[in-house]
Amino acid sequence: MKIGVVGATGEVGRTMVKVLGERNHEFGSLRLFASERSCGVKIPFHGKEIEVETLTEESMKAGFDFLLFSAGKDVSKHFAPIASAHGTTVIDNSSAFRMDPKIPLVVPDVNPHVLKGYKGIIANPNCSTIQLVMALKPIHDIYNLKRVVVTTMQAVSGSGHKGIEELEMEMKGTGSPKVYPREIAYNCIPQIGPIFDNGFSEEEMKMFNETRKIMECDCIVEATTVRVPVFYGHSESVLAEFKSKVDLGTVLKAWKGSPYLKVWDDYPTPIEIKGSDLSHIGRPRISSTGALMFWNVADNVRVGAATNAVRILEYFIDIER
Repeated sequence: MKIGVVGATGEVGRTMVKVLGERNHEFGSLRLFASERSCGVKIPFHGKEIEVETLTEESMKAGFDFLLFSAGKDVSKHFAPIASAHGTTVIDNSSAFRMDPKIPLVVPDVNPHVLKGYKGIIANPNCSTIQLVMALKPIHDIYNLKRVVVTTMQAVSGSGHKGIEELEMEMKGTGSPKVYPREIAYNCIPQIGPIFDNGFSEEEMKMFNETRKIMECDCIVEATTVRVPVFYGHSESVLAEFKSKVDLGTVLKAWKGSPYLKVWDDYPTPIEIKGSDLSHIGRPRISSTGALMFWNVADNVRVGAATNAVRILEYFIDIER
């Protein structure tokens, strides 16, 4: 099997390679691609070092079985269709194709059925959406989701390494806002992406549209997305309303039955779940109006990006076996 990672020197790209190694995948060929300035960088995989190549149109015609993309929307829009036209299944982490009705938007333990018999470009959802739908799907299957109100507290690694560097510099007192509209150190910024005419930010609209597409339901998603001075791990405060009356015992049983969820006796925090491939749930309770409320935390670089992409790849590997 011929595999490649595009954007291999970025925060998510490096983690994709790391997760492939951790999950003991071996391939006939693994090639890594990035921009020209990263050409020659070496990334470890199974005790060896793989040299990063410059991404070119010609390299995308090499007949890969699968390419994992994490190089940004513009790069994906240009190069992913070239690879797909040459027989490669592309798993893309950008927002370029997520809302295209012809392209599946996939969280493997939520909607794997959309991959059956599929070959082409596959979209990896937004990080904050992935951990949310992982928690909601087992309960939606029982009670039918009607409306979810979610406030996110999103780590700076969601902006890539440049977000991490900006927080580090500002904490040292040597930086100024470039990535974010305000200073992020010791602060909270209730804006992720541009704010549209309807008053919602780009990130908030992603959560609305992507949740509905992945879960194949007409639920309402009311989101407030906030950037916080945390390096890794997105947190979400969730209130979910269903079309049937919710029983907390049934909810807990459904969550604990999922291999990709962990229910805490108290609550998880970003520091405690760093490096985990699970969506973590704490403080479950029923509101005075009968809504389900809970706290949800996940490693955004892994669960929200790299591991989800690798798990999409594993769906096809399992079929081959």
